[in-house]
Amino acid sequence: MRKIFFNGKVYTGETKLQDAFVVEDNKFIYAGDLSEAENFIDENTEKIDLQGNFICAGFNDSHMHLLNYGYALSMAGLSEHTNSLSEMLSYLKQFAQENNIKEGSWLRGRGWNHDYFTDEKRFPNRYDLDKVSTDYPICITRTCGHCCVVNSKALEVLGIDENTPQIEGGHFDVDENGKPTGVFRENAMDYVYSKMPQPSLAEIKAMMEKAIKALNSYGVTSSQTDDFIVFQLPYQTIIKAYKELEAEGKLTVRVNEQSHFTNTKDLQQFFDEGYNTNVGTEFFKIGPLKMLGDGSLGSRTAFLSQPYNDDKSTRGIAIFTQEQFDEMVMLAHEHNMQIAIHAIGDGILDRILNAYKKALFKLPKENHRHGIVHCQITRPEQLEDFAKLNLHVYAQPIFLDYDIHIVHERVGEKLASTSYAFNTLQKKGIHVSSGTDCPVEAPNVMNCIQCAVTRTDLKGDCDVYLEHEAMSVKEAIDSYTIEGAYASFEEDKKGKIQKGMLADFVVLNENPFEIEKTKIKNIKVLQTYVDGKLVYNA
Repeated sequence: MRKIFFNGKVYTGETKLQDAFVVEDNKFIYAGDLSEAENFIDENTEKIDLQGNFICAGFNDSHMHLLNYGYALSMAGLSEHTNSLSEMLSYLKQFAQENNIKEGSWLRGRGWNHDYFTDEKRFPNRYDLDKVSTDYPICITRTCGHCCVVNSKALEVLGIDENTPQIEGGHFDVDENGKPTGVFRENAMDYVYSKMPQPSLAEIKAMMEKAIKALNSYGVTSSQTDDFIVFQLPYQTIIKAYKELEAEGKLTVRVNEQSHFTNTKDLQQFFDEGYNTNVGTEFFKIGPLKMLGDGSLGSRTAFLSQPYNDDKSTRGIAIFTQEQFDEMVMLAHEHNMQIAIHAIGDGILDRILNAYKKALFKLPKENHRHGIVHCQITRPEQLEDFAKLNLHVYAQPIFLDYDIHIVHERVGEKLASTSYAFNTLQKKGIHVSSGTDCPVEAPNVMNCIQCAVTRTDLKGDCDVYLEHEAMSVKEAIDSYTIEGAYASFEEDKKGKIQKGMLADFVVLNENPFEIEKTKIKNIKVLQTYVDGKLVYNA
């Protein structure tokens, strides 16, 4: 079926906007002037009036957690109830009542941020959650996903007390008497999650479907997603869920799986089963090896080269040693698997860069597209290494909305002055793709683009942070389309409205090139198309 779309403001990757394009089957066959597009019209051609709206390639969130997003949508959503500790606790009680949480079930919540509390600026603890209930276990995850808090009942279920040894690559907090406070960080969280009931295949698919529909509503047509360690389930189950959704015609987001592994044994098994980067279909394929280097800035678990400026007792948490990074990176590199490693602190970045240097020295490769996820706290010499090693950056400009308010106090003025250096990276020839790390942040592309180009928070009530590191509107859009495709070796398949490309595109009610930069967040997604088919209509 051939379709002609006309009367639009069509961004093809060039600043000169076009007014029409033609789709046949699942690809663009023309983009340009309407007069030329009309040559493709025959008696069977469907004509679609774009009504003067802005159109660009579908958005590609280059790092998120699709399954975890679907899971989060079924939890108590604390991000809207995080103005105070008391408000959060009150909402948890309300949620538990409305959802009839009973003894034996877990109450889950996600999205709190103690920095937004107006009554007590501190982490919640077991005793706070005990005010909600002591009859059933409760677990609430911080917005960053790198820390969670449980109540006393959960500690009982977990078997955690003052005699429990600490967990490698993580930590649970204790009070002055050595008793657990209920706060779990990094790998210690995995132990908590392992004791919760695990979902069935059908439940996993339902979570994915819910997330996919939500992503389409934000104009997202491709997701580079880390899903393997959301639950204590074999990765084969996650792959099966995606394949079944694809077969059922319900996978309306193209998934590139950032395959999360923590040890060489499991990674080697993955290879032995025939999995590797680019194995799969246009709707589901294996992407890079994903590793988690450190935590988050907000929870002070990001691993810095020096102690935190506002807490000299810690540098954060390094999840892997240098030796462990070296082994994992070399194994993946030798098997021609792309690699993407989470790094927020400059301290963990040192280890990761060292591992990449060793692997590339031993086995040089030009087009490896190994990269760093987040790439927030950086020193100038590290940015030079990025260019020398030809690394890819998976950035989250939306993090500026919150981090602007804490970065100086967390890391000090010197480090803050060379961090979130998106423009510097681009000038060095480094490819930078954007994403939201959803559900850490909502997968709202317009919010992310606004933060990238304004370098302020979404309210616009704070000083501009390193204005010279701002992206242009074109660069920000490209980071969500062209660069996202580049990150997954698909720049010849998608990311532009151009002949031969997959017909994934989004219709917006305003032109981001013309609207005031501080109002980009107000732009609405009207329609989303995948393979030339309408998958979302506002």
